[in-house]
Amino acid sequence: MRLALILAAGLALTAPAALAQTQPDAACAPGVEAGLPPELSAWAAKSPLTAATSVADLPKVSLAPGQAYAATLSPTPDVAYAVQPEKPGGTVSKGGLFSLKVDTAGSYVIALGTGAWIDVLKDGAAQRSTAHGRGPACSTVRKMVTFDLSPGDYLIQISANAQAELPIMVARKP
Repeated sequence: MRLALILAAGLALTAPAALAQTQPDAACAPGVEAGLPPELSAWAAKSPLTAATSVADLPKVSLAPGQAYAATLSPTPDVAYAVQPEKPGGTVSKGGLFSLKVDTAGSYVIALGTGAWIDVLKDGAAQRSTAHGRGPACSTVRKMVTFDLSPGDYLIQISANAQAELPIMVARKP
């Protein structure tokens, strides 16, 4: 009985913290992007872009660092990934391909408005992320993944997204 009371008290103490992590901060103003670092200042001004479904279509879907996009993805079965994604998602998930040209070596963050999976490839080899986390509080950035990239051409594969819409931005970190 005593153990049950201790467990119940522990759950009662952790429940508000878990609930706070899943609900937006009440102090956040609706429709306002707050707390974004300077490199993500363009997040609120997204240009439309439809993701490629094959490597052949990549020249039409280049992500420019510092520009935010409202990307449209395709059903996963319609996407011919260059390399099998680490987390491909199921048949009802959405995905797509983007090209990225890096002129200056550095750390680049890929910000997403969803929890989709990101694979970054160069010459067919997956690039390892150096950091990952959630976006700032009071913003619509849900996920941020950082990669150290050298100059060259990259393929960004998005997979396992629940919806066809994907806010996405690549930015060089200062």
